[in-house]
Amino acid sequence: MSRLPRLTDVFILALAGCAASALAQDDPALRVSGYYKNLLLRSETWTGERYELDLNRLRLELKGKLSPAMSFNVQYDNEALIGSYLRTAQFQQQKDLPSSQYWSAQGSYVDRPALYGVHRLYRAQFQLAFGDTDLRLGRQRIAWGTGRFWSPLDLLNPVSPTTLEREERPGVDAVLLEHRFGPVARVAAVYAPSRLAGEDSHALQWHDHARGIDFSVTAGRFHGDRVIGLDLAGQIGLAGVRAEMTRVRPRNGEAFNRTLFGIDYAFANTLTLSAEFYRDGSGAGSPVAYNFSALASGSRQTLAQRYLGVRAGYALTPLVKLSTDVVLNLADHSRYVAPGISYSIQTNLDLSFGLQWFSGATGSEYARLPSVAYVTLQQFF
Repeated sequence: MSRLPRLTDVFILALAGCAASALAQDDPALRVSGYYKNLLLRSETWTGERYELDLNRLRLELKGKLSPAMSFNVQYDNEALIGSYLRTAQFQQQKDLPSSQYWSAQGSYVDRPALYGVHRLYRAQFQLAFGDTDLRLGRQRIAWGTGRFWSPLDLLNPVSPTTLEREERPGVDAVLLEHRFGPVARVAAVYAPSRLAGEDSHALQWHDHARGIDFSVTAGRFHGDRVIGLDLAGQIGLAGVRAEMTRVRPRNGEAFNRTLFGIDYAFANTLTLSAEFYRDGSGAGSPVAYNFSALASGSRQTLAQRYLGVRAGYALTPLVKLSTDVVLNLADHSRYVAPGISYSIQTNLDLSFGLQWFSGATGSEYARLPSVAYVTLQQFF
């Protein structure tokens, strides 16, 4: 059993003082919100152990303004895990893995065969505004890139296209400085330290709009790799089109390209469609060269070079919505299909059912991933 590091305790106490200061103002700009989520799922481990998991998460968010120039945002998670998954070898290995973030602001408070409790800081950022310049410090979401399934430019907060909770994007501990030159044009500089020597990230991005196209140019070093990239987004008729292109020069090995092309369309009958083609020059040329351990550890989001992703959504009624994600590995023809249905029981209370189904030939990328059936109940406040 462990607890949050002392630095985290100090940070929480400092924020409590900030909240008290905000509340003491005549017109306090302080907001408390969050959600409770219950996620019940059935699946199996990579080695074939069948299990059930009941995850209960309470997220509390505190946002406040200390002055017109100073604000903060803190999101604290407390999770309780129940089920046979706690008795699998996979969980015993995963629970002790160090955090990928620079600041290890998490710890377990219960570690038993029938119950595992963990708490963490999901977000913790402090912002200073000086006219058209903003400075953000701490754990934050830095969303560079426009990809839905993949993003060659979203290198600080990468996520796998097959992640169950895709809306959960772990933040990065970083310093972000942005200066606006108008309604759209801005320049941003980021620095994100790493615990590993030589893997600090620092980059510049210029964002602007011209001839109906939003574009961004990014250059810097991400986790030790030198990257230069371009991001484009615009319209062709009623369809939205997107593209991302990066040139990556790793510390070891040859340089390679990553490209993404996407299109989005919304029909009048509430049907929405998105499609993306993704090519990763660092991927394996054939299934015999796949590095499945890198996929399991999260150091890679994909294994091959060419993929196609499709997302469809449809509102049966204002309260009932259907969605489906499909990802195809175009090299080995393995597939990932994730249909789901959500129902808004009442204001701020949602119920969802879904399935993650993986299939393919023996040795293909998605054939080895275990399928998942789940149900979630989420109450916002």
